[in-house]
Amino acid sequence: MNPRLPATMQAVRFRRYGSPDVIELSEIATPAPTADQVVVRVESSSVNPVDWHVLCGRPYLLRLSAGLLAPKSQGLGADVAGIVEAVGSGVTHVRPGDEVFGMGRRTWAEFVAIRADGVVLKPANVSFEQAGAVGVAAITALQGLRDHGRLAAGQQVLVNGAGGGVGTFAVQIAKALGAEVTAATSTDNLDLVRSLGADVVIDYTKADPTTDGSRFDLIFDAGGWLRLLGERRSLRPGGTAVNAGAGKSANLLRIVGGMASMSVLTRLGNRRFVSYLAHRTQDDLEVLRSMLAAGTIRTVIDRRFSLAEVSDAIRYQKMGHARGKVIVRIG
Repeated sequence: MNPRLPATMQAVRFRRYGSPDVIELSEIATPAPTADQVVVRVESSSVNPVDWHVLCGRPYLLRLSAGLLAPKSQGLGADVAGIVEAVGSGVTHVRPGDEVFGMGRRTWAEFVAIRADGVVLKPANVSFEQAGAVGVAAITALQGLRDHGRLAAGQQVLVNGAGGGVGTFAVQIAKALGAEVTAATSTDNLDLVRSLGADVVIDYTKADPTTDGSRFDLIFDAGGWLRLLGERRSLRPGGTAVNAGAGKSANLLRIVGGMASMSVLTRLGNRRFVSYLAHRTQDDLEVLRSMLAAGTIRTVIDRRFSLAEVSDAIRYQKMGHARGKVIVRIG
């Protein structure tokens, strides 16, 4: 039986596209679950690049689904960890009182309604803060390495941007898949990345990891900074370059141009170039749950912000210097 939910709640909202200055903390109606949903009392979430892309409505192609002149959905946030407060009639794998984590929409709120396949049980040995930062970043790393990169045990992989949110998970997941990992990161993150298991660490502020003659079976560019020709030079025949980000650019022409260049380079030789968008699956959330429970992966936390400080959290994350994840505390 579902407990009674409060009539209203606090939630982050933005009524127009723009900078973090347009964000408001509003009192809105608390959601009720449909048949295939759960309502989670949110304890913790985190900031991802997708949040500021949605906020500013760029690249503009995004607005075809999000709203041309103003956002249709005025909420932000995708990661979630919290306690199930209510479940729909068709939900069987969780019940009220369960501690869960996963991915949803508009999660920067005191309560959120999420499709039930978007959450899994939180391991008891992992905090809400740690679990609430896993969803987008860790699934991006997992799907990029395993599915798009086809990473196999014994292969040599370069993880570029290894000190960021996606990168810290990518180093750990690549090691869990049996790879030998070279990690490129900034000077301040060298010791951190070593502690995550990287076999070789490169300071990319001093040396381009694609110009020292090293060869890799897989290059995973977590930030989208590397040049495609540099990646091609550093790949072994049959190797794959997986680009998980767009760098600092939200320019549609540059993004489309980059994808076209990847297609051309793939056709020209025996090396693959892949750009992708990660997608939520319950099976992958279960994989991450097992890794968290076993201690195979851990969340690196940089800073913490409250729900009322979300604007500052986005500004900090957008600077591109965060070590691991930026947390939004809600509960």
